[in-house]
Amino acid sequence: MSPIKCIGLLTSGGDAPGMNAAIRAVTRSAIYNGMTVKGIYRGYKGLITGEIVEFKTQNVSNIIQRGGTILKTARCMEFKTPEGRKLAYENIVKEQIDALVTIGGDGTLSGARIFAQEYNIPVVGLPGTIDNDLFGTDVTIGYDTALNTIMECVDKIRDTASAHERLFFIEVMGRDAGFLALNGALASGAEAAIIPEISTEKDQLSEMIEQGIRKSKNSSIVLVAESEITGGAMGIAERVKKEYPDFDVRVTILGHLQRGGSPSAQDRIMATRMGAAAIDALLEDQRNVMIGIQNEQIVYVPFSKAIRNEKAINRDLLNVLRITSS
Repeated sequence: MSPIKCIGLLTSGGDAPGMNAAIRAVTRSAIYNGMTVKGIYRGYKGLITGEIVEFKTQNVSNIIQRGGTILKTARCMEFKTPEGRKLAYENIVKEQIDALVTIGGDGTLSGARIFAQEYNIPVVGLPGTIDNDLFGTDVTIGYDTALNTIMECVDKIRDTASAHERLFFIEVMGRDAGFLALNGALASGAEAAIIPEISTEKDQLSEMIEQGIRKSKNSSIVLVAESEITGGAMGIAERVKKEYPDFDVRVTILGHLQRGGSPSAQDRIMATRMGAAAIDALLEDQRNVMIGIQNEQIVYVPFSKAIRNEKAINRDLLNVLRITSS
């Protein structure tokens, strides 16, 4: 029998479709295993301010289909300080919480890792980010839904791009990672993707225009990751206006559209599996691990690996995109 009687559950950082499915699975799996669940509102901020409520089964009824997170989320600079983390720990003791389950991205896991080291509390993380940039898991919660949203938006933009014979640069999320841009381009039949992973190796814009778009296409769509490394869609468009003035250029920034909406079946299933696995991990005395999925199997990834290691892009996909868009 696990000594863990009560778990705290929070979502932190950027929201991602499927977080509610994960909240539901963690809550019900914990209750099934005889634990009490305390929902912590507004992430680490709520842990500091004491926005903590006991969750019963009915608290998570009818949420699996909803986007966003019922626990709300917030960025919390105070949790980055030792004083802030001390306040958070005092609330954990006060609420008699024995372990934490955190759902979020890189920043969420980084905070969890430091907190767990300082206060020797078991923490299990779930990878909730549309960017898909956490090492140790094939996919993250929210990525599939965001990819489908991007695909639907690009399909609509293509109609007007074709009608007006324009070059459209569509900016998608992915500050340090090009997964959404590259796979979004493949899914929507876009002509190219400009991603941070290879921006330092070659001039993606000039290669794209000289080799492909200029030769055969009247209208073209290019997906651009929002990264500072790529310059984003606006930066790329400015370059085109200067260097290739014969192109009629338009920019669309999808922004927070990508984070919203009802989660896809894949995200609901994966978030549910990961949520149940988080409780299994605590029952097995695991601590400071992220739940991942590799080749359809649940794995436990140490926080240090998930945070420090960069997740590599599949470069074969770049070649597939180049061939199929020519």
